[in-house]
Amino acid sequence: MGLRERKKTETRAALSAAALRLALEKGVDDVRVDEIAEAANVSPRTYNNYFASREHAIVAGITASRALQVADALRSRPSSEPLVDSIIAAFAEQYRDPPTEALALINSTPALREAYLDSVTSMEPPIATVIAERLGKDPLGAEVLAAAVSAAARLAVQRWVDVRPSGLVVVPATSVEDHLREAIGHLAPALT
Repeated sequence: MGLRERKKTETRAALSAAALRLALEKGVDDVRVDEIAEAANVSPRTYNNYFASREHAIVAGITASRALQVADALRSRPSSEPLVDSIIAAFAEQYRDPPTEALALINSTPALREAYLDSVTSMEPPIATVIAERLGKDPLGAEVLAAAVSAAARLAVQRWVDVRPSGLVVVPATSVEDHLREAIGHLAPALT
């Protein structure tokens, strides 16, 4: 990665970290774009080059790093392991701990949930690459499967985390891995 791309990546990460921190401190509705830009030491105009809304900036910090972590975990799984099991394990690693404040904030704020659903597609390219490598799928087939895996994982996490109208986060007795296994299990025939 060249210097210019590295700087862009660092600026995007600084903006999303600032947005998430401010949202957790002040509440989503009280965060302004100019505050996010100032906290990341950039202009509001620069902010607008990276994010379409404050909601997208807030959720980007979680989804961007999680996409890379899932892909790395997936690549580190044994190639002899069935791909569906590798995918479930890779996603489960990212969600084993109880939900964070950030995840609870996203789940309890409709505008953030919508932005999260939009941004979850960032997980698909690295997963598609692994699917193509492991199964020898054509690029379109790998992308379609990655999109399905991403959707199944999103639904599993939504079922695992129960956010009450009061904002209270309740984690059920079942593990996130159980929910992932159930949701992603529906894709098992396509992942063999």
